[in-house]
Amino acid sequence: MNATTVAMDTSSPHQLNYFESAWEGMYEGRNPLIVTGVFAFLMHEIVYFGRFIPFLICDFIPYFQRYKLQPNKTNKNEDYWKCTLQVLKSHFLFEGPLIFFFHPAATFLGMRVSAPFPNWQQMCVQIAIFFVFEDFFHYHMHRFMHWPPFYKKVHKVHHEYAAPFGIAAEYAHPIETMVLGFGTVGGPLVYHACSSYFFEVGPEWGLHLITMLLWIVLRLFQAIDAHSGYDFPWSLHNWVPFWAGADHHDYHHQAFIGNYASSFRWWDYIFGTNVKYVAYRKRQAEERKKLQAKSQ
Repeated sequence: MNATTVAMDTSSPHQLNYFESAWEGMYEGRNPLIVTGVFAFLMHEIVYFGRFIPFLICDFIPYFQRYKLQPNKTNKNEDYWKCTLQVLKSHFLFEGPLIFFFHPAATFLGMRVSAPFPNWQQMCVQIAIFFVFEDFFHYHMHRFMHWPPFYKKVHKVHHEYAAPFGIAAEYAHPIETMVLGFGTVGGPLVYHACSSYFFEVGPEWGLHLITMLLWIVLRLFQAIDAHSGYDFPWSLHNWVPFWAGADHHDYHHQAFIGNYASSFRWWDYIFGTNVKYVAYRKRQAEERKKLQAKSQ
């Protein structure tokens, strides 16, 4: 891997930018499997726990309690610590090895690691495809996990917190972690295999590791936000109507049924698994209107 330039073709060499040069330098002279594994794992931990901190701060500021989706339920410090320790255990024992396994599996399929990076337009298209694939997979597998025998043995762990908080996003049974994790990790691999070996759209549309890492960051943001327990006026679903968000997923934890999708609302709408949620939010809106009328 060249730390300064990489030839895109014989006539037009590509001059690496600062980030691409730093990326090449990170790998130079080192085992790529170890570099990718350590970098991806550290990135995962920093983003996962770092994204939770703003929501944790909100828990201790009275002003933000008006945006709590379940204001009558309060999580204790013991809940935070128990969840944190269990999540860390899961990260090191289960997710960590899977992260290290990803590099050889992906490079076997032809994923690019070296610079230059794909352009931002290609990355946006690919990440949009990953979101749609993951949401489809998550909806159907999550709904299956509510089948009583599977729920009792596996998925019930994730539902321990009826009023979820950010880091509870990955508080789950190891089997659930691996099954639902395929939607996040397997989606890009399926995409790369299809684009490279079936549709042959060109090597520039193949998967690059930097795109995969950016997708993981966005997926972590989505998962933590969905479990945050807060619905702010600036929350994404208030601007993008088909986005699920905490408003959508918090009801699933509250009612233990319905709203199975992760990122978007359309599958629950199509299959009718949002009916009780819609009725519940409608009742809430009517009750708020009555209270406002009485106070005037």
